[in-house]
Amino acid sequence: MPFAAAQAAARIDTGDTAWLLAATALVLLMTPGLALFYGGMVRTKSVLNMLMMSFVSIALVTVVWLAAGYSLAFSEDTFAGLLGGLDHAGFRGLGPDSVHGTVPTLLFATFQLTFAIITAALISGAIADRAKFGAWLVFVPVWALLVYVPVAHWVWGPGGWILEGLGALDFAGGLPVEITSGASGLALALVLGPRLGFKKDAMRPHNLPMVVLGAGLLWFGWFGFNAGSALGANGLAAAAFLNTLAAGCTGLLGWLFVEQRRDGHPTTLGAASGAVAGLVAITPSCGSVSLLGALVVGLAAGVVCSYAVGWKFRLNYDDSLDVVGVHLVGGVIGTLLIGVFAEKAMTGGAEGLLYGGGLAQLGKQLVAVVAVGAYAFAVTYGLGKLIDRTMGFRADEEHEHTGLDLTVHAETAYDHGVLGHGAPVSASTVPSAQKAKAQ
Repeated sequence: MPFAAAQAAARIDTGDTAWLLAATALVLLMTPGLALFYGGMVRTKSVLNMLMMSFVSIALVTVVWLAAGYSLAFSEDTFAGLLGGLDHAGFRGLGPDSVHGTVPTLLFATFQLTFAIITAALISGAIADRAKFGAWLVFVPVWALLVYVPVAHWVWGPGGWILEGLGALDFAGGLPVEITSGASGLALALVLGPRLGFKKDAMRPHNLPMVVLGAGLLWFGWFGFNAGSALGANGLAAAAFLNTLAAGCTGLLGWLFVEQRRDGHPTTLGAASGAVAGLVAITPSCGSVSLLGALVVGLAAGVVCSYAVGWKFRLNYDDSLDVVGVHLVGGVIGTLLIGVFAEKAMTGGAEGLLYGGGLAQLGKQLVAVVAVGAYAFAVTYGLGKLIDRTMGFRADEEHEHTGLDLTVHAETAYDHGVLGHGAPVSASTVPSAQKAKAQ
């Protein structure tokens, strides 16, 4: 064995590596889980389009991450805590002997890639049923480079201003994942405008079993998301794992409690949404709060988010699948409550308001939330407007009315319909001119 390889092998912990390999696979599974979660929530005519928006994000973000994203996010800082360099563009200089802490650098980079993938996919829920697929293909890679990559560097990168300058805490992605996707979803929802029939037509989920299956896969993958962020098979990973389970449970119960009191019926959709809200909120705080703090964080998210999803009807923005109400609001709750419930035993130093830390940490968390939310919203709104004015982001009214599955993808999820003389609806029955127009 060459000397460099032997040195690398000596620094790599096989237990940490094995756990991070499993965690990386778990986080990647969350994107297909999200596809099912979102796919079940839309109407039958847009199921496949919703699935495609998540699945294509895997490919698009991976290419961007390998080319430059990882290097810009995790290389040494080159510009005042705002961005890394291009030392590892194209994964240059990284190989089997490269080590990050106690795990191979290639594994760490892949783990971080899975976070970037699901963050982009999350945004699609805000514009379900009405976005051009071609515009989405342009939006995702550009957005990943302009929004996700810089924020990831601020929060987790060496020299990032939020991590090392401000001192705000975010264990597993409340800022880069949840707040960024939620603020970006709001921006795109405003750019595209509401769906046809918004606030008039019933737009109920077409397949609640699919929604629950998707939520279950998300919950399962979230253990890799949060506990994997310890980057080792250790006590911190175990604490994050337990906190994740606890917050998901109290989020679910909190949402159902609100539904029962407000509507008289606890719903399946509410149970799935409440669990996700609790998981969203515990993401930034799972490595900073005790079990009691995790229970409170999840409950707060379940209760508040159950009301927040209704804001769109009063404020007249059409966030189709409640990315704002769950991910933005839940991410803000979880990030801010670090400033209240953080314990020294978990953080190694910082303490929240309830544990003698005063308002200092809460102030830091608030600054980070406002900065990241404002940056993500502003850049996404500008990018969305640019795409809309150049190639159009909103689907044609005819396509939206008919359904994007048939008009864009020439497929249907369920073969119930007939066209003409009893011919089944399929790719072959879509007129060629309509196919060409949909592209």
